[in-house]
Amino acid sequence: MSEILFEYVRNGNFVKVTALESATKVEASVVVPAGLSEDQMKLQALNKLRYVLSKKEQE
Repeated sequence: MSEILFEYVRNGNFVKVTALESATKVEASVVVPAGLSEDQMKLQALNKLRYVLSKKEQE
């Protein structure tokens, strides 16, 4: 995996976290509680990105 960029958008008690792999331009988003730490938010988004990338490889 190459460089991963993260974007955070807070909406009330929730945060939409988007992870973008810069080389492939594949992105994945998750909505998590705002009470999580930044590391926990990144981990959730990164896990989703890995899932999306593995699905694309199977196609």
